[in-house]
Amino acid sequence: MNIDQVQDSQKDNYQLWLAAIKLPIYSVAVIPISAGTAVAFADTDKFSLPIYFTFVVSAILIIAWLNLSNDVFDASTGIDVNKAHSVVNLTGKRSLIFWLSNLCLLAGFGGVALISWWQQDWMVFLLVLLCAALGYTYQGPPFRLGYLGLGEIICFFTFGPGAVSAAYYAQTQSFSTSCWAVSFLIGLGTSIILFCSHFHQVDDDLSAGKKSPIVRLGTARGATFLQFLVASFYFAVVVFAVFRFLPFQNLIVLASVPFAFKLVNHVSIFHDQPQKVSSSKFLAVNLYLVSSLLLIASLVS
Repeated sequence: MNIDQVQDSQKDNYQLWLAAIKLPIYSVAVIPISAGTAVAFADTDKFSLPIYFTFVVSAILIIAWLNLSNDVFDASTGIDVNKAHSVVNLTGKRSLIFWLSNLCLLAGFGGVALISWWQQDWMVFLLVLLCAALGYTYQGPPFRLGYLGLGEIICFFTFGPGAVSAAYYAQTQSFSTSCWAVSFLIGLGTSIILFCSHFHQVDDDLSAGKKSPIVRLGTARGATFLQFLVASFYFAVVVFAVFRFLPFQNLIVLASVPFAFKLVNHVSIFHDQPQKVSSSKFLAVNLYLVSSLLLIASLVS
């Protein structure tokens, strides 16, 4: 093997590890906690930096558990046999990855427990425990609800009402209507990411018996349903502002519409071309990040 071949191999391996680590997906740890904290500040003027920082780090660790354990559970069903960027496939050490994921989970729970101990109130810990339990049912045996096509629903409640309300409560030790409105938007945005991740892996899902929404709908109807989901997101933004569930300045979220158009247009054109439509999940992450950051900025301004 010559030097160029070695460099190409190292580059390919580096790209695989980048894909396996899934850095963009950690936005679903940071954004819900930031959104819950922002709406708490908007409602009450309360903000504790130690609580926020501890919660963000804990959420990142729990997402690491979720990603690593999902790779382990998928490896056991064979659905990831063609997924070169699976951490289990890259390392060949399923048991090690399993225990590493559990270590991340324990560390994450430790941070949340610290918040509850500071407050002498265990509501936040219980909410996060519920979120983690829901997350486990997505791929974990014996539930594997993601294989029944229920992943998006689990995702909505876990990263929307669950995580956002936990972050809100961590700052205020209460709940509010605006908290639930923000959690709806964040939860729906997160579910759109997961929905888009199915378009390029229909064949693998079918062979493993996974009835994802795209397997059930087909890619064409899935592309149409994506338009409905995205339209519902912006409809909710307008309704929440008009009926004063959220401040009127939250309409700045509508500035993210170009990112939404790029996503739905890309999926509409390439929905049945796996290699090209695979980038839709990253377009969905971009939409999620931009819309969420605009929402957060409007809340703290």
